[in-house]
Amino acid sequence: QVQLVESEGGSVQAGGSLRLSCAASGYTISSGCMAWFRQAPGKERERVAQINSYGSTTYASTVKGRFTITRDNAKNTLYLQMNSLKPEDAAMYYCAAHYANYCYTSIQDFSFWGQGTQVTVSA
Repeated sequence: QVQLVESEGGSVQAGGSLRLSCAASGYTISSGCMAWFRQAPGKERERVAQINSYGSTTYASTVKGRFTITRDNAKNTLYLQMNSLKPEDAAMYYCAAHYANYCYTSIQDFSFWGQGTQVTVSA
């Protein structure tokens, strides 16, 4: 059984930093695509960053240059380092995964999801 467990989010002031982690069990994170999504109230779930099995990363334009997705294969854990946070980054953040070397475009293709963790950014 695959489980993805995110770390606690947090509350920071604008300009601050947070690091999220997602520990996987029953799934080898380097064997497929892993991604971070976020969803703010009243908005659609948005893909923030992704990393494929080859280690290639992609970012949403809204976070590029501020967020970094990494993984620690030995710990089987995915990370999202968030710097220069803005109030508009506040959302519930989810890690997700699917098998396949390259990341699929559709959110529906992600088979496994974490429970979500809240990030709050105050102005």
